[in-house]
Formats: sequence, structure tokens, C-alpha cells
Amino acid sequence: MSAPTYLAYDYPLLSAFWTMLWFFLWVLWFILLFRVIFDIFRDDDMSGWAKAGWLLFVVVVPFLGVLVYVIARGRGMGKREIAQARAQQQAFDSYVREAAKGSAAPTSSVDELARLSEIRARGDISDEEFRRAKELVLSGAGQARQAQQPGDAPTPPTSPSTHTH
Repeated sequence: MSAPTYLAYDYPLLSAFWTMLWFFLWVLWFILLFRVIFDIFRDDDMSGWAKAGWLLFVVVVPFLGVLVYVIARGRGMGKREIAQARAQQQAFDSYVREAAKGSAAPTSSVDELARLSEIRARGDISDEEFRRAKELVLSGAGQARQAQQPGDAPTPPTSPSTHTH
């Protein structure tokens, strides 16, 4: 019978640090490799044959291919990365602006009248209902209801016929 072996005694602390270092370098290598491959395809200035050549060089001789690519095209790689980040930020900013503008923009009386005439043309409301709604829009009662806060009590619409002159 042999004595039980303990793994912790067989694997000293310095070896654990070396293993973690090699694992970190291995992950770093794959990140760099894929960044180079993505940059090859992202570059619009390169022809298809140049892209195929660089890709073949990076895949067949990976360490030398990545090293040569970073030395030869590293500056442009950084510029393309920055340009892509800026383009994404601008696209996000314009999306946020459009979304905010669409939800915060009140409709004008012209828009409301156009919508009412479309509803009447479809036959969803009668001419009398259209006339009453048009009077409400023109008197400003429709816009006053839109300007109210969600917790406010609704104000009753006023009709021109109830006013005394």
C-alpha cells in the first residue's frame, strides 16, 4: 500500500502563479488574435486579396502573423477602432434624441385637424362629431388637456355656445 498523496503538496505556490500567468497570457493572445482578424475585415481601404493574404498569414503562422500585422498596421488599427466607437456613440445619441423628441413633442392643432379629417374621411365619425371636435381643437381645449400633468384633475372643455358676449 502506498501512502496517499496530497495534490497541494505536489503543486507548490510558485507553480500556481506560473499557471495563472500562462493562462492569462493565453487568454490575452486569443483576444489579440480575434481583434486582428476583426480589423482585417473592418478595413475598407484593403482589397479583397489583401484581406485574404493577411487572414491566411495570421491563421497559418499565428504568432508571426499577428506580430507583423500589429507592427505594420497597428496605428491604423487604433484609428479604425476609435472611428467605430465614435460612430456607435453618434448613432446612440441620435437614437436617444429621436426617441426623446417623439415622446415629448406635443401635437399642434394643424396635426390634430389633419388627423380628424382622416378619421372623418374613413367614416369613423359623422360630420357633426367632426365639427364639434374641430371647435374644441380651434378653441385650444385639446391642447390644454395635453399640457396637464398626469396627477391633475381634468378641466371640462368649454364650448363657444356657452359663452355670453
